[in-house]
Amino acid sequence: MRPAGWAGAELTRTAGVPQPMGRTGTRPSQRAGLRGDGDTGHACPSVTGAPAVSCWGLSVPTELVMAHRETPYGVMRSRSVGRADDGGAEVVVVPGIGVSDYLVPAVTALGTWTRAHLVELPGYSGSGEPPHEMTVVEFGEALLAWLEAAGVERTVLVGHSGGGQVAARAAARHPPTVRGLVLASPGIDPRYRSLGGVLRAWHRDNAREPRPLGEVHKPERQRAGMRRVIHALRAHLADRLEDVVPGLRMPVLVLYGEEDLLCTEEWARTLSALAADGRFCLMPGAHSFPFSAPTAWSDPIRHLSEEVGCPHRGS
Repeated sequence: MRPAGWAGAELTRTAGVPQPMGRTGTRPSQRAGLRGDGDTGHACPSVTGAPAVSCWGLSVPTELVMAHRETPYGVMRSRSVGRADDGGAEVVVVPGIGVSDYLVPAVTALGTWTRAHLVELPGYSGSGEPPHEMTVVEFGEALLAWLEAAGVERTVLVGHSGGGQVAARAAARHPPTVRGLVLASPGIDPRYRSLGGVLRAWHRDNAREPRPLGEVHKPERQRAGMRRVIHALRAHLADRLEDVVPGLRMPVLVLYGEEDLLCTEEWARTLSALAADGRFCLMPGAHSFPFSAPTAWSDPIRHLSEEVGCPHRGS
């Protein structure tokens, strides 16, 4: 049974791809769609099934396919792109707290060489209502439930910002399907690990982000509501990523935006060093570098996917 308030209760189709109707009866293209940057002139359409997707100058001959899957924590929406091959693992991307549309161009870039999935956590974006407000550990369990429901056999989990903590918690359960972990702009530097501290760091970093980012985030944050976003933020602040990473039995790649003021380079390098098999790579941009440079992470993630994607590894 679908939970009350499920955002995907009604389906429509745009160019052959189903899109859920929101609580107000508007489609994602109306309430949470990506917008173009008026300064650059790059148009970015909402999710469609057109043969080519063009976002901020990125154009690939693929299409995004939307799906809703039942889990014990509610219905979870995903948007998938590309085709899996025999040599590499699929990539499952977990976005930051309460938002996901900003990662569509970056996930589309991953879809040029594998099957890539953008998975939205219960209570956010296009997913359904959770049974209760969730902890980071529970978000990780929900992600594992989605992997099982989706039938993904081999994957690299990629978490951006707070999504890295969720992906790490899922990886810490050592499921055989998860072969590698990517922490992009991971977590929060411990020196900012208070509500006031993280908000001040976010404000400083936000000055370095592209101007359209806030407009892309706004509809999804409004849908979640401030109370839920603050609850999730407090849950992430209480979750110690540095206690999780040392126990991971898989390669861990840390990607750090060289202008990031929320996740500092010292913190990112510390996490890489804590991993039994840690790697570190600099990215262009600030905390939300996958939005400003959507193709930048593709090669490092591809190399990891090809390394760990062999069927015999980890089985």
